[in-house]
Amino acid sequence: MLITRRLEFDAGHRIPDHRSLCRHLHGHRYAIEVTVSGDITRQDGNPRNGMVLDFSEIKTLVRSTIVDVWDHAFLVYSGDLTVRQFLDSMPDHRTVVLNVVPTAENLAAEAFRLLAPGIAGLCDKTLTLENVRIFETPNCWADATRAAYTTI
Repeated sequence: MLITRRLEFDAGHRIPDHRSLCRHLHGHRYAIEVTVSGDITRQDGNPRNGMVLDFSEIKTLVRSTIVDVWDHAFLVYSGDLTVRQFLDSMPDHRTVVLNVVPTAENLAAEAFRLLAPGIAGLCDKTLTLENVRIFETPNCWADATRAAYTTI
């Protein structure tokens, strides 16, 4: 069985090598969808009876691991030195330095990498992170899938 939880956050970024407008500092209303697989619990008296997992458990993990860190932050590539210096000049600025260019594809892969261990440890049954989808806009998104995770 697959279940999915969606959360939203706001963040800024830029794509330094882009040939169009995305090379400029800008922001997005991102959405993240996290899909987990597992068996449905079938045990009277169990709080997860009829569920793979309570959606609130996924929400708590995604919030603490991704949303609370990336929300209202500027997601900057570690190699984008000029922008990093600019952001460092602002006291208490919320900056997240990534080892990859912050494209939707790379953010999905990074979120998958960060979330996979937490999903596996959420409860005493086997749960697997299957997919992390990052929406950069309502019409544009990237998926990091379990099948591709070995290459991420």
